[in-house]
Parts: sequence; C-alpha cells; structure tokens
Amino acid sequence: MDAVRVALLREVLAGTAWPAEARRFAGVLRSSVVPHGGGLLLVGTAEYEPWHLAAHLVDEAAWSGQPALAPTLVRHRVRRGDPAHLAVGLARVETAGRGETVLLVAPQRPDPGLLERVHDARRSGATVLSLDAGDPEVQGLAHEALTVPRSAEVDLDTVQHLVSAATGENGVPPGHPRRGGLRDRLSRLADHLTAPPPRRW
Repeated sequence: MDAVRVALLREVLAGTAWPAEARRFAGVLRSSVVPHGGGLLLVGTAEYEPWHLAAHLVDEAAWSGQPALAPTLVRHRVRRGDPAHLAVGLARVETAGRGETVLLVAPQRPDPGLLERVHDARRSGATVLSLDAGDPEVQGLAHEALTVPRSAEVDLDTVQHLVSAATGENGVPPGHPRRGGLRDRLSRLADHLTAPPPRRW
C-alpha cells in the first residue's frame, strides 16, 4: 500500500483509536528490533501466512534506511526448491533467543505446536509480539499485543498496513536525513489534501 493510500486510510479511521494504536505498536516493534540490528521473525498460523506484511516491512526497511526492520518470513510449509527467503521453517522460531523478536500474526488460534515453539522462544529470551484477534493463549505469550477483535470496524489486514507504514515512518533517529524524503512529502501532501476544511464560524 503506497503512502497516498495509507494517508487516505488514516483519514477514514481518524475518529478511531486505530492509527494511534498502530503507531504505538510500530514503536514497540522498532525498539525491539533496531537496537539489536535485526532478528525479526514473522510467523502466521497454519491457515494464514503474513507474506503481505513481510513484503511491506521489507519495503519500509529500505525506504526508512533501517534494514533491521526487514523480517524473516517463517513458514509452516516449506517445499523443496523454494527460494532461500521462502525456505525458513517453524524450527527457526524455537531456536530464537535473546536479541531476536518473534512477531506472531494470528487471525485465529494457532495450533498447539506453534504456540509451544513461540513459548520456547520467549523462554530463551526472545521478545514476542502479536497481531491477533483476541485469543487469550496468544496474548498470554506476547510481551506486547495489538488485538483486532472480529467486532472492530477494521480487520487485521487493514491494521497490518497501518503498522507497517508507521514502522518505516519513524525508523530514522532525529537529525538524520531520511532516504524516503519524496515518499514522506507525498504522505504529508495526501494528509493535507484529505483533511477536512477548517470550520468557519
């Protein structure tokens, strides 16, 4: 999703808590990954593979000048002949440890095997974050969670767009030039163009 569409999405959701919640969660994600220079493992459930979020985070990592934000996509089913970036299986989660972050995207309850692997990673010192639909077992494992209940006005896919965009926007320390300057200007322009007109009394 490009900067203009993200700005439009934020405008539509301006009366809700979702833009702020996405930025908060993105800040936690950034602070758990960037100081360690990377080590972000992104994993979904057996029914839901967050490849779209992985692609957006790779883009944000490049545009923001923070390569540490580019995740390793961990997959439930790896086939012989898959390219290297699509050939990381679930065993990688259970070997995660201190300085690494596991981001679990769970629109439904994960199978017990995945939960056990995430628990092993947490016990070994990894930071566990979740984008979830409110499953108590997932939330019990996560150090920080952003929950999107099924009754919410947005779905989990939409919130993932907000999170990935916010992760890249704030990825450069103050005083450092951004590589994505044009992208930032487009985003600000779209925010300006889609803002409601000022009230005239």
